[in-house]
This record gives sequence, C-alpha cells and structure tokens, in this order.
Amino acid sequence: MSGLIAHENGTLFLSLGILLLSARVLGELMQRFGQPSVLGEMLAGIILGPTLLGWLFPEWHQFLFPALGPRAVVLEGLATIGIALFLLVVGMELDLSAVWRQGRAVFYVAAGGQILPFALSFGLAWFLPGLFESGGQVAPLTLALFIGTAMSITAVPVISKILMDLGLYRTDFGMVIVASAMVNDITGWILFAMVLSTMGVRSGFGLAMSHATVLVLAFVAGMLTIGRALIHRALPWVQAHMTWPGGVLGSAIALAFFAAAFTEAGGVHAVLGAFLVGVAIGDSSHLREQTRRNISHFISFIFAPLFFATIGLRMDFFANFDLRLVAVVLAVACTGKLIGCAAGARLAGMSRRESWATGIGMNARGTMEIVLGTLALESGLISGPLFEALVVMALVTAVLPGPVLQFLLKRRRRLAIADLLSARTFHATLAAADRWDAIRQLALATAETLGLDQLDVCETVLKRERAMATGIGHGVAVPHGRLDRLDRPVVAVGVSQAGLDFDAPDGQPVRLVFLVLTPVHDNGAQLEILADISQHCLKPALMERATRAANYTEFLATLKTAEA
Repeated sequence: MSGLIAHENGTLFLSLGILLLSARVLGELMQRFGQPSVLGEMLAGIILGPTLLGWLFPEWHQFLFPALGPRAVVLEGLATIGIALFLLVVGMELDLSAVWRQGRAVFYVAAGGQILPFALSFGLAWFLPGLFESGGQVAPLTLALFIGTAMSITAVPVISKILMDLGLYRTDFGMVIVASAMVNDITGWILFAMVLSTMGVRSGFGLAMSHATVLVLAFVAGMLTIGRALIHRALPWVQAHMTWPGGVLGSAIALAFFAAAFTEAGGVHAVLGAFLVGVAIGDSSHLREQTRRNISHFISFIFAPLFFATIGLRMDFFANFDLRLVAVVLAVACTGKLIGCAAGARLAGMSRRESWATGIGMNARGTMEIVLGTLALESGLISGPLFEALVVMALVTAVLPGPVLQFLLKRRRRLAIADLLSARTFHATLAAADRWDAIRQLALATAETLGLDQLDVCETVLKRERAMATGIGHGVAVPHGRLDRLDRPVVAVGVSQAGLDFDAPDGQPVRLVFLVLTPVHDNGAQLEILADISQHCLKPALMERATRAANYTEFLATLKTAEA
C-alpha cells in the first residue's frame, strides 16, 4: 500500500483535529451535566460518522473519514494505540492490595457478580441463540462464551469516579465495590482471551490458539508476580537516572508496547498486555502520584478521546439499531449483575440497603464494555446490531449508578466552589476599606443578584463574622452565613488588590474573599464548601494568579488549573 501523499497528510491532520476537538468539547459538555465524558466523545464520532454527517453530507464524510485507503489505516492505527494506552491507565488505577484488605466481602461480591451474570447470559445465548444475533459468523459456543464474559465485567474507572463524586471512595463500602470490580475486570479479560482462542486461529507464535492461550495465561501470572516485583525494583533506578517525570512516562509506555506486542503475537488483543503492565506499575509504592497523574492526563485527554470517537465513526444507528436486541441485552446484563452482587453482599454481612447499592454500583459497565465490544467486532465475533446493543447497554449502565446510589444511600455529589461560582457573583475589584466593608459589598451585591432581602443577608453574615473572624490564612477569608430563604448553596468572590485585615491566624492580609451562603436546613453543605476552599485555594501560586485575573473566565481557569 502506498504511503500518504502531501495533500493526504493535510487532510489527515484536519480530520484528526476535528475529531479530537469535537470529542473534547462534547466530553466536557457531558461532564457539566454530571455524565461520563465518554458519552460526549462517542457522540462526537456518531455526529461525524455515517449516522449523521455521512447521512446528511456523504461527500464530506468520505473526504474527512474514508472507509478505505492509507488515511483509514492511519486512523485505525491511532485508535489501536489509543485503546492500548488507555488500558495502561486503567491498569494503573487498580489497587491489588485493596482486594486482599477487603477479603471475604470482595470474594462474595466478585463471585456473585461474575458467576450469576455469566451463567444466566451464557445459558440464554446457548439455549436461545436467536436472542443474540451475531450474523452467524461464529460457533454457538464461542458466541455464548463471549456474551457471558461481556455481561459479567464491571468498569473500574466509571464506578471509581462515581464513588469519588459521592464521597464514598475511601469508605469500606466503596473499597468493596472497587476491589470486586478489579477482580471482575481481570477475570473478564482472561475469559475474553480464552474466547478468542476458541475461534481456531493460529497465534503469531505459530502455536495453536489453545497452546498460545496457556502461554498468555502464564504471562498474566508472571506479570502479576515476578513482573510486578521487578518493576517495583526498577522504578527507583529510572527516577534516579532518567529525566523526571519523562523517564517514567517513556519507560511505562515502552513496557506497555512490549507487553502489547507479546499478547498480540499470542493471538490475544494487545490491550491485555498493556493492562497488565499498568497493574504492575500502579501497584508499586515508588510510583509518585504526580507521575501517575501526568501519564493519565497525557493519555486520557488525547489518545482515549480519539479511540472513543472512532467507535462512533463505526456506528450507523439508522442501519444497525435493533430495539428488541437492545432491550434483551439491557435486561440480561442488569438482572444478572444486580442480583448476583446483592446476594454476594448479603452473604458477606452487608445490610439490605448496602447490598442493593453494591449491585447497582457493580452494574456500571461504561468504557470497559465498549472496549470489549469493539475488540469483539474487529475480531468477527459479533455483528453491528449486537455491537450497538452492547454500546447502548454500556452507556445506560454508566449513567444510572450515580443517581440511584444517591437515592439508596442518601448521598449526593460533593460540592466544589468551581461549580458554585458564576460570572454574576465574581467581583474582580473589591474597593473596601476593611473586612466589614468588604462583607457588606459582597453580601449586598449577592443578595441583589439572587433576589433576596439585602439587609437580612448582610446582617446574617456580619453576625457570624462578629462571633469569629473568618480569615483562614494564606491571604484567604471565608465569611459565611445560613439563610432560611435560600434553596441551594451560593458562593461569591471578591478580589482585594491592597489586602484586608481579617484577623487571620498567620497575620497575612486577605486578598481573596469567598462569601459562602447556604440553606439553613443543609447541615453539610457549608462544611463541604469550606473544606474545598481550604484544599484547593491555600496555595501561594494560586493567590498570585487569582489576584491578577481580569474577569470571571480567567479566575475560573486559575481555580481549575490549581485543582489539577
């Protein structure tokens, strides 16, 4: 195949730019509505793919995203690299020690969440093959094994993010779910490797797939034991003798590529090797959190969006969407996982409410299901309609756990100042002679914006300030009050260039004044906001940049980058 010529290079960069920018913008939009960014990233591909752009403007779609030719090969190659690197990040987020710490509860929940969904979906696919149409491309046993595997996995990244948002990640309940999901994920990828082996294809080693599978399983065991120990020993040397953090970043990606090449040659998809390297690296206590975050950001905001957007490019909802098949897949997936995990949690001694909540949390498929479905489609295991049914199931089960867990456990998303500020409550220049004047200005302006009684708001906050000064140090003060007529928390901020005396413990003048107003009946909101301000805003670098912000957009950007 000939290489790309000059004008094709330009078109390739144009296509990649459009795809990545669309994926990032729509991903951010979804996050604004409290949904996983993968929804927006896939939506970008659907809009630019045959479903919409190809239907409305087929010439433009063919020009930007051709189905054949060198540019199609390059795009597919980037997507393959993207998913391998994404699984590296997913593996790094797994904490193997959490599995052992939770012990009995993890065993029961993981077993219930793996065995019952697998048995139920395998049985239905085996005895009622018409329920899961695969296009007749594979043997019934292979299809049944894949359906059982696909219905029994849990997406660790999705449920971890939901638990973090609800403040449950570090609790015993949260750790049981995360550790059980880890077990399901690792088992699921091994099962998927075995499913591929039943297709009778010879591996890259020249071995029969059954023999190659044994070799790959040995590789899995080796990476989780000897490989993990060797990487743990090597990390200090890499950090000491190579540029930091680039040395660790480059070494981690190189190891992922080597392992991906091995598992790909063994007839199992490259993602398994990258995933195992991620698990081994992430489990080392020598890996610094900043390095982990750098690797995650580099991959999650560039390569992962490209991969998930290319999934949307492959989907044609008008041609392949089958409502009956989607309903069957959703029902089977949710029923088996919910009952199996809830039963396991009850056996482990958890309460009835927590047991059902465990089943709901473990039901989150999200990105892992999408990845599995994509690989199955590329391998010829399933057809387009079944692939789209799996994708819809993955997206629905990624959206539902958050609100349902909030209802069952009476929890809500943690409050953050970046989500509560607005352009109307930001004051770039606070012309006040002292703290009392500053509080009056902010309180009166905020009350007017909200349509509240100005004197009532002002007196409530001043009364609290008289009882105890609200300067918390490092140039920050947080005057606050609780109001009867307020239905949601509100944060206003004023910037004082000269600095004000708020009687702070460190004696420093205050240049950032956060006015926090919360409903009188919401006991936890005020503490959450104060904690968030203390965690993210007491940084000298933030203070210097925040006080130079000319408008709300610049100030919000300062807050967001300080939190990263």
